[in-house]
Amino acid sequence: MRTSPAGIEGMPPGVPHIIGNEAAERFSFYGMKAVLVVFMAQYLHLMDGRGVTPMNEAEATAKYHLFNVAVYFTPFFGALLADIFLGKYRTIILLSLVYCIGHAALACMGLFGQSPSWLLAGLVLIALGSGGIKPCVSAHVGDQFGSKNSHLLPQLFNWFYFSINIGAFVSMLITPWLLEWYGPHWAFGIPGALMLLATLVFWIGRHRFVHVPPGGWRFLREAFSREGLTALLKLLPLYAFVAIFWALFDQTGSTWIFQSQDMDRQFLGFEWLPSQVQSLNSVFVLSFIPIFTLVLYPLLNRLWTLTPLRKIGIGLFLTAGSFALVALIQQWIDAGGKPNIGWQVLAFALLTAGEVMVSIVSLEYAYTQAPRTMKSFIMCLYLGAVALGNVLVVGVSHYIQIPDSAANQLEQAVAKLPADWRKDPRTIILPGFDGITGTQDDLIQRLKQGEPLSLEIPGQSTFEKAAAAIETRMKQTGALPDEKSGNTLIRGLKDPWDQQITYQIINSSTARIQTPGPDRTPLTPWDMGLLIQRQEPEPDKKPSWTDRLRPEKPWLETRKQQLGIKDPKSTDANNPAPPRPAYVGGQSRLQGAAYFQFFTWLMLGTAIIFIPYALLYRPRTYLQD
Repeated sequence: MRTSPAGIEGMPPGVPHIIGNEAAERFSFYGMKAVLVVFMAQYLHLMDGRGVTPMNEAEATAKYHLFNVAVYFTPFFGALLADIFLGKYRTIILLSLVYCIGHAALACMGLFGQSPSWLLAGLVLIALGSGGIKPCVSAHVGDQFGSKNSHLLPQLFNWFYFSINIGAFVSMLITPWLLEWYGPHWAFGIPGALMLLATLVFWIGRHRFVHVPPGGWRFLREAFSREGLTALLKLLPLYAFVAIFWALFDQTGSTWIFQSQDMDRQFLGFEWLPSQVQSLNSVFVLSFIPIFTLVLYPLLNRLWTLTPLRKIGIGLFLTAGSFALVALIQQWIDAGGKPNIGWQVLAFALLTAGEVMVSIVSLEYAYTQAPRTMKSFIMCLYLGAVALGNVLVVGVSHYIQIPDSAANQLEQAVAKLPADWRKDPRTIILPGFDGITGTQDDLIQRLKQGEPLSLEIPGQSTFEKAAAAIETRMKQTGALPDEKSGNTLIRGLKDPWDQQITYQIINSSTARIQTPGPDRTPLTPWDMGLLIQRQEPEPDKKPSWTDRLRPEKPWLETRKQQLGIKDPKSTDANNPAPPRPAYVGGQSRLQGAAYFQFFTWLMLGTAIIFIPYALLYRPRTYLQD
């Protein structure tokens, strides 16, 4: 086996195996990730039967980005394992097998054991496998090149990114469809099979690779040498800027999906599932790479020398523009509109332009700026920037979540009941803000077969009166009234603490009747009110060739029928759930468009601060020979 690049001028012979491996591995990873947040919010609580509380969107978003943190933090371990002990090739093979076991754990959910435990085990193993091989694969690609063909590195990294997006595009179209119609076992099982294929393709090419041996503890000497520390200190600020980019970009798999659920998803003649829309990012990447490389970059170079750092700076401004557009879309939704998904597609186009100029260029730049025995470590610092960006999103998601006081009080009350309490219907009096039962702010929770049936809040009849006024206008117009008209309709109606009841639109089908509650402070765990839900007519769907490939009903609908779960928006003798469910807390401090506006301003400020850094940076390039 060769331990240094051959003196050839063309592409190295091992490149096709790396590209094939990357396409299959990215199919498995992005396919699983494409459905993860939707699965946690809508499917997980049904895997083991009834009685499990579903995650809300903010909680699912936080867990999704926490998984991303793990995926992009574990590269540190993979890089150290490769650079000091095993070398890149052996590390990739070993952790790929761990990766496959993680996918198998996800496919086991609902078959035996507790699904949340299988989910945690699967995500931990996938984070260890996927994250651990990330810096090794990127650096392994660069190791195949020497001085005679190093000029092909930009072309190779473009092909590398091309393979990533081919795998991502196909998986993000297929996997959400599998989840919708065939359920989680197929949606998680097929990506697992592709990961096994990726491992096989990489193993077949073992005799065609350059196997650069591990540097051993010499790595530490170089890392703490003047040259190594200088390289690290110069690149760390770059990684901080890139971290903010990834904080925004990775939300295409969480908050952007939840936004698309409130949009008209008819686009290009198809009805898109919320998780499928993000596949268009890959289409744009595949289109933009040749356009940028062959047309845009040479054209701009004639007017202005387009260094890697200048490309990154332009990309940061484009990313801010994409989130500004998403914030405008959310304002439209907050006002009760239902914009077409084409507007989010335009935001994806802007974000992808930013990705091509930030992510691809940063990946190549990080490799060329790393001293020879620190290639994997420097690459994993770049990936650590992705983790840092997701840490930011997790922190914001946790901060903006307002605890659900009713659910918390119910959990404490249930813990004091006898073991067989689920046999009979129960009504439980929950203490309110003052922590004492028998006072004005008590909550009344009714349960049947151990599950919450209805919640009654103080002043329920007045809230119901306000809701009825809104619903009367809604029946007349066929839509929720705007907030000004709605608040005029309920003027004068007050809660038990003499506070005016207000009306707020959430989206085109849901609104709130609310007050700050007994603590008289908005956006706290004691905000309370009723949700008004408008039943939208089912759109006329044209027959599709995929109809022959799927069952009559979606998996989720079939599963709910098996468990005897009725539509919460309907009521009948067997399902006396209220048409206007009450809530106490459980909201968000950054609601609607305000959330996306926060990240827009954060990205814009980051792009502006990046300018002096780019002007002061002095590059130094290192290659393996």
